[in-house]
Amino acid sequence: MPMAQAQKLAPALLVLPPDFEAYSQASDQVMAILEDLSPLVEQVSVDEAFIDVSDLPDDPGLIAARLQARINRETRLPCSLGVAANKLVAKVANDYGKGSRKGLDYPNAITVVPPGEEAAFLAPLPVQMLWGVGKKTAARLKTLGIETIGQLADAPAGLLGAHYGKWAADMQRHARGISDSPIVLSHTLKSISNETTYDKDIGDIDEVLHTVRWLSDKVGYRLRKHHFCAGTIRIKLRWSDFTTITRQVALAEPTNHNSVIYDTAAGLLRAAWQRGRKVRLIGVGSSNLQEPAVQMSLFDPGQDKETKLLNALDELREKYGKKVIQRGREVGRQSAFEEEEEE
Repeated sequence: MPMAQAQKLAPALLVLPPDFEAYSQASDQVMAILEDLSPLVEQVSVDEAFIDVSDLPDDPGLIAARLQARINRETRLPCSLGVAANKLVAKVANDYGKGSRKGLDYPNAITVVPPGEEAAFLAPLPVQMLWGVGKKTAARLKTLGIETIGQLADAPAGLLGAHYGKWAADMQRHARGISDSPIVLSHTLKSISNETTYDKDIGDIDEVLHTVRWLSDKVGYRLRKHHFCAGTIRIKLRWSDFTTITRQVALAEPTNHNSVIYDTAAGLLRAAWQRGRKVRLIGVGSSNLQEPAVQMSLFDPGQDKETKLLNALDELREKYGKKVIQRGREVGRQSAFEEEEEE
């Protein structure tokens, strides 16, 4: 629920500011506990990770129970776990466990899917619970009479192929709980961002939004160049008195599309904007980086078309230089401010 709507429904609502430093410290503490159990840990966000315990002698369900108890005890944080033979089913199991605990205090669930029972576990679940199937894809599948993961698994291959082409086979493999995605031990980059410092403080939000679009295009280009999608988008805003704030939001689906990055960053800017104050610096950043997976967005023909366009533009820039194609308002903008990149 958007904050504005929540405050309208509950005028007495107490809103506390985010404490990103505390979140980071808690995340580091939890990840250290995971790495103490196994070195095969893939962190995918501040509060989510995959861990491979296949080399440990104990039953995976027992390992999960002990791990949860330790995290509860040492961090005083709730912790839900999904246990399965592969990452895809473990992710769905974790989401299922957390969802089943709604209204019962903080989620602290453990959901175990034994080997060989992946398809049976997934079958009755809504198709949108399948990792990477977003609202648009789920809505399109519904028009085909497919509302559960089991129906997706059993759908005629020709029907799916007519709508999703070569990705149809991957969709059905995932719907049957089949995935061979490995644990990725580390990423070279933790975040990708671009920021600019204006030569002259700016008080016009439309002008700042044009800069946000320019920065979003740069962040999207760098994400694609490094073969990443971002799960979180943030802005950095420094006012003329050097007061600096950051705002961020987690995306429903990871992206490296310029338009999604811009729309998200622009929304954050509008929410943070204070009429009468001038901006000294503005930045657009991305984090929670992960390798693109075909199930993330390519089932959406509209997004597939944008992906092809962006890839074509990227190839032109690689061949002829970054300035070969620019928006009309971008020409000559580099002289207006100093640009900085962060990885």
